[in-house]
Amino acid sequence: MNSDELRLARAYLSRVAEPPALALTAFVAEVGPVEAAARVRVGEVPSAVDVQTSARRAEDRAAFDLDLVTEAGGRLLIPEDEEWPKWPFNALAIAAANGLRCGLEPLALWVRGSHDLAALTRRAVAVVGSRAASDYGRHVAGEFGFGLAGAGVTVVSGAAYGIDGAAHRGALAADGPTIAVLACGVDTAYPAGHRVLIDHIAAQGLVVSEYPPTHSPARHRFLTRNRLIAALSEGTVVVEAGRRSGAKNTAASTSALGRVLMAVPGPVTSASSLGCHELLRSGEALPVTSVAEVLESTGRLGVDLVEATRDTGTGPPQGDAMRVFEALGLSFGCSPEAVSVESGVELKRVRALLPQLELAGLAERTESGWKRSQEATWRGDT
Repeated sequence: MNSDELRLARAYLSRVAEPPALALTAFVAEVGPVEAAARVRVGEVPSAVDVQTSARRAEDRAAFDLDLVTEAGGRLLIPEDEEWPKWPFNALAIAAANGLRCGLEPLALWVRGSHDLAALTRRAVAVVGSRAASDYGRHVAGEFGFGLAGAGVTVVSGAAYGIDGAAHRGALAADGPTIAVLACGVDTAYPAGHRVLIDHIAAQGLVVSEYPPTHSPARHRFLTRNRLIAALSEGTVVVEAGRRSGAKNTAASTSALGRVLMAVPGPVTSASSLGCHELLRSGEALPVTSVAEVLESTGRLGVDLVEATRDTGTGPPQGDAMRVFEALGLSFGCSPEAVSVESGVELKRVRALLPQLELAGLAERTESGWKRSQEATWRGDT
């Protein structure tokens, strides 16, 4: 099977069903993308797949879509490619296996820009917030974008007005890469007023979407793409969010995926910060007021742990990660607070490291709290 066949098959499948399409994704995993595409075209599929694909099965525009994205300076990225962000998307696979709505890896990604997506997401933080941002919110988002990019961290956001745009601009001003995840085709500038910004992002970073060219934005597509913003990042900073802001949806996905969720406190009189204050009051988010605190909360140790696990899979975690791991029980779950006391590692660091240990296959969440994973087989583990 050659690369062209795979790319044409996945291009077709990415248009034929509205993501996230659980039944179709499972069918592709079972029979392979080329066979799945062939069977979808003629309707010889399980009933659940038919429900998701029957309306568009005749929309076989794969070759045309690939030409369109090429003309727009882009390409189709598929799971079989080396630059597919396998490690970040592991969290989506775990979430899907646990029946969480924010789960499910995309069938393919349409990308504009020359950078390697896997490389850009090795260290990445999402900065999101309200479109109707205040001057305070835009200032903070811009400063965070600039500071994170200056620290070698890729800034991920959604290219919307308000907080998103300010974060992207901050990263670009620092000559750092930034990723815009769109809820429409990468050949479509949305919002239209950000056409120049999106072009700049494509030139200096990447513009990404799981929707084929010419797809227009829709409310449900923004909610769907938010899981990708959360998954491609080590953590998410909510700078400003109203009580019913879309940024809170990204925050929910961040928590569900085991990523670090952070929120910026704002004036108690500001409606733009109500969502942030709710996240802080509930304990879902860590308060951050500077780039240094964002870097500390996402934790270079946590990133190093993931990279060491991926590279060797044999040596024990080091430093704080090791202490947190050894504080976990084998049979019963412990609260992060109990792990903090046992390990002597401060609570916010424990909360940042536990999800990383989970992704590394060393820890798991239970109804009673956190414990060592049954699959934890580190050398020296007793």
